[in-house]
Amino acid sequence: MTNIREIILDILLAVIRDGAYSQNAIHAALEKHVYLTRRDRAFITRVAEGTVERLIELDYIIDAYSQVPVANMKPVIANILRSAVYQIRFMRSVPDASAVNEAVKLAQSRGFYNLKGFVNGVLRNVSRHPEKAPYPDREKDLAGFLTIAYSTPRWIVDSWLESYGDFVTEKMLAALMEPRPTTIRLKTDGISKSEILESLRSQGAYVKPAGCLPYACNVADYSFLPSLEAFRKGWIYPQDLGSMLVGEIADPAEGSTVFDLCAAPGGKSLHAADKMKGTGIVEARDISPEKVALIEENVARTGLSNVHPRVADALVYDPESEGRADLVLCDLPCSGLGVIGRKPDIKYRVTAERVAELSQLQRKILHNAASYVKPGGVLIYSTCTVSVPENQENVRWFLDNYSFRPESLDPYLPKELQSLSTKDGAIQLLPGIHPTDGFFIARFRRETV
Repeated sequence: MTNIREIILDILLAVIRDGAYSQNAIHAALEKHVYLTRRDRAFITRVAEGTVERLIELDYIIDAYSQVPVANMKPVIANILRSAVYQIRFMRSVPDASAVNEAVKLAQSRGFYNLKGFVNGVLRNVSRHPEKAPYPDREKDLAGFLTIAYSTPRWIVDSWLESYGDFVTEKMLAALMEPRPTTIRLKTDGISKSEILESLRSQGAYVKPAGCLPYACNVADYSFLPSLEAFRKGWIYPQDLGSMLVGEIADPAEGSTVFDLCAAPGGKSLHAADKMKGTGIVEARDISPEKVALIEENVARTGLSNVHPRVADALVYDPESEGRADLVLCDLPCSGLGVIGRKPDIKYRVTAERVAELSQLQRKILHNAASYVKPGGVLIYSTCTVSVPENQENVRWFLDNYSFRPESLDPYLPKELQSLSTKDGAIQLLPGIHPTDGFFIARFRRETV
């Protein structure tokens, strides 16, 4: 019989030691062990995801009980302890004694027989004496407290406190630790909403409105998204509400020529094509054949004939595109700090230096994109981050250097999202404040003279 904690350990080693992305590592493990029960698969996913998500907090706790810092431990032992402490502290369904005993057995089975006493001692102390790991005093060191309590690197916490203040920062951090629903966009052209919902519910899926857009829904109680008829027939597309708002704000007219410069896997291109009711053309571009293949797969599934995938590097100027587009979508590579709730690895991989590099890369792409827009046409700039240098500072730079003017977003947004900033042409969506991931969207109109 396969020990499911062995599988969890292998996932954690792949992610934390070897640099794999947790979503990929978990998927690969579950694909390898297809015979596992639904309950075992859920347990593996919960422990692996939770351990990665709370990594800073878990290491802080372990260091309070161990004479050897986590940083100096063998990776196998460190990750055995991390996953066991996660079960002890955050999973009521797992008895502490079971978490401890299984961790000791795992250390022994991996060849660390001489350390099983160490593992046992640390974990029993964690279980019996939780008071030995007090968190920093939030009154004296708020950033230190938030760093540990929400397992987020100190530089990110400091940055958000400076940009958004104490209250909003903690709301964001708390929201990013909450379970994320699966949000889908319903196709609007060629099929009715009621038909799609009937199909989903006929297969046992639970569906409810996701918020402020009539075609946005949250879906649950399904085993595998591609197993749903609505997915296979291209009637639904998994997409966050913030990402859908890009399509609303872009508002492409029927018959438009649209360039999506960094399109993979194609959600925004497909949304624009759907809104155009099969008319016009959407050139869905990305840098590599592999990325474009993802777009092609989704185009084939949805049957949208007005989407044309194409390999093209957005950093390389394309003279043939100059002045051709009614609408250019620039959903650009970014730090991804707005989607930490779905991809917790991001917060450990991104650095302040990387944010600065990405901000400059975005400007290079915007420079090319500006010339592709027809006079009087529209450019949409969006990111899935909450970083001021990548968002508001890039908007100011763009407007200072190019013949574009900002346009109010209010005609395209529900009233609950309208604000002073949306009147000025941009919206910063924040997890915990808005019912979305962290997302930034700005709309510019090219001057005609």
